Amino acid sequence: MKTILIIVPDGGMLFEAAGIADILMQANRLHADALSESRYRISIATTQPHHVVHGMSGLNLLADHRLADLDPNEPRDTIMITGKGQSEPEGSAVVDWLCRAAPNTQRIASVCGGAMLLARAGLLDGRRATTHWRMLEEMQARWPQIKVEGGPLYIQDGPVWTSGGVSSGFDLTLALVEADYGFTLARDVAQDLVMYLHRPGGQLQFSRYHLRQAANTGPISQLQDWLLDNLADDLSVEKLAERVAMSPRNFTRVFTRETGVTPARYVEEARLAAARHHLEQSNDTLERVACASGFGTAINLRRVFERQLHLTPGEYRERFHCRKLA
Repeated sequence: MKTILIIVPDGGMLFEAAGIADILMQANRLHADALSESRYRISIATTQPHHVVHGMSGLNLLADHRLADLDPNEPRDTIMITGKGQSEPEGSAVVDWLCRAAPNTQRIASVCGGAMLLARAGLLDGRRATTHWRMLEEMQARWPQIKVEGGPLYIQDGPVWTSGGVSSGFDLTLALVEADYGFTLARDVAQDLVMYLHRPGGQLQFSRYHLRQAANTGPISQLQDWLLDNLADDLSVEKLAERVAMSPRNFTRVFTRETGVTPARYVEEARLAAARHHLEQSNDTLERVACASGFGTAINLRRVFERQLHLTPGEYRERFHCRKLA
């Protein structure tokens, strides 16, 4: 039997911890020797001085333990943390406890912002890791020694597992079940709970790229405003540089300095964002979507979607199309 401690900081989404516990309990119910010994012994710990975890929804969760009462030196199979908490003292207390518990734990995992606490504890140094897509840039900036990746729903690097936002913790949990007890049990749990064992679409978080505005108002900022309204135009570096009366080389340097990305990267992400919006909010053909967003042809559109999102435009529309337009 494997022991799993789920640490639940205050003020988060409680369905993360509840869902993880339900998946593990379903594994206990479905395994072949269910009448003899459970596969998992699950306990939930709160970071608060009481046993109640307050969720952002207003609902509460009654925890088994207070984290402060648990001995970090006790051997454990897995520790999971489902968020980063709301206050600095709360986060610091968790980080301190994790630092002492890590040497005695076989596996440590995080869901969503919980990766930020693993990073603070030094547990992600030199490792590949992910978190919610809104926190990726912050994580990379604060901890450059971490190999931050924004695509996967979850990442395993040795004994440390990290997952993206919210429900990706369920994908991670199924992966833990598969790693612990094999494909068959994980598949049975997924099917019983009507979940994907492996989600289609390359396991990507479908993040929205942040089209950063230039740091200063001026030619680059004005160019960005014009660019977003003229995605179907020729947006080559040469043409963009001409609009702001710069040489292509100097334009690329200034644009990258003020926005943090190259002009080519910015243009592709702007066109991708526009194409995603069209696919979600219209019934336009792929050719029309490609033309409106600046990709020119459905073939170019498909190439970018497959490279960036690991889905075809048609598959993306099927997953995210507005129901009122169906």
